[in-house]
This record gives sequence, structure tokens and C-alpha cells, in this order.
Amino acid sequence: MGQSIYDRFIVQQLQLEEKMKRYFKFIGLGVLIIGFLAGCSKPKMEMDAATAAVEAAITEGADIYAKPEIERLQADLTAAMDAVEAENQRLFKSFGDTRVMLTAVATTAEELKATIPARKEAAKNASIAAMEKAKAAVEEAKALLATAPKGKGTKADIEAFTADLQGLEDMMPEITSKMGNEDYLGASESSKLIMEKATGISDQIKLAIEKVKR
Repeated sequence: MGQSIYDRFIVQQLQLEEKMKRYFKFIGLGVLIIGFLAGCSKPKMEMDAATAAVEAAITEGADIYAKPEIERLQADLTAAMDAVEAENQRLFKSFGDTRVMLTAVATTAEELKATIPARKEAAKNASIAAMEKAKAAVEEAKALLATAPKGKGTKADIEAFTADLQGLEDMMPEITSKMGNEDYLGASESSKLIMEKATGISDQIKLAIEKVKR
């Protein structure tokens, strides 16, 4: 006897269900393979993001105003990159840990970059204060020199001190130039040098005055 319409319908349904099962198994396997391959591929996006974040921090001025921190970050970035290459040499690769390392570098670099404007402003204010102290030290030495007794025994000393102070005054435009170029740390160092030398000259003038008095 031939199959009834109902029986044929049931058979067709079973065949369709079997085909759908095979289809979904195939799709599921494909998804697993894609996921596996994605996990085995180099974390290029994270590598690029970490590198860009460190470079952005340096461009902002981290190499000047946050040198220890940026050097540590550069070392961490190098370590993460080395870890990626080491993992890439393995037969069964897993870049999970390196992704974490790279993401941490990128996050820290972005946080560091955000602190640079405030650090730069603080350095600017410090350099202005240092420059004012340097000017004051030079003026104090000049005023002290003006009170020094002039005579045959002090002429050479007065001329030497005058030349030295003139040399310090001639250095002041260099500080102004550094300030204009936002080299605030350099300006502070130059101001400190001038202040120390001017203070030293004042001390020598005081000794010379005491010597004459005696």
C-alpha cells in the first residue's frame, strides 16, 4: 500500500527537522571556529590603542612633567608587546593576558595625560617664582656692592663683582626665552643658578667689607 498523505507529511517534517539540526550544528561550529580564531589572533586593536595613548601622553608633555611615570609606561608597553610576540610563537595561542596588559597601559597613559596640564601650570608658577627670586638676589648684591668702601685695596674686587653681576643680568633674557618656549623646568634651573651665584657674590662682598673695616 502506498503512503497516505499524512504519512508523507510526517516523513517530510522529519527530514526537514534533520536538515535544520545539521544546519544549526554547522552554524554553531562556524561560530566556535570564528571565536577560536579571534582569540588566537594578535590583539592589534589593543596594541594600537596602547601605543597611541602613550604617544599622546608624550606629546602632551609627559616626558618633561611626568618623566618617571612615562618611562614606566613605556617599559610596560614594551613588556606587553614582547608578551604578544612570545605568545604568537606558540602553536595554541591565547592573548587574553596580553590584552589585559595592553588595556592597562592605555588606561594609565590616558590618566597620566590628563594630569599634564595641571603639572605644567604648577611648573610655570614655580619658574615665575624662581625668576623673581633670582632678580631679587641680583638686585640685593648690586645694592650691597654700592655700599662697599671704594679705594685702592678694594678697586679690583669691586670691578670683579660688578662684572660678575653684569654677567648674571645678561643671563636673565635666556630665562625669559625659556619661559616663552614653555621650558618651565629649564627656566627654573637657570633662575636657581643665577640666585645661587648672586647670593655667593653678596657673601663675598660682605667679607670684603668686613676685611676693610678690620
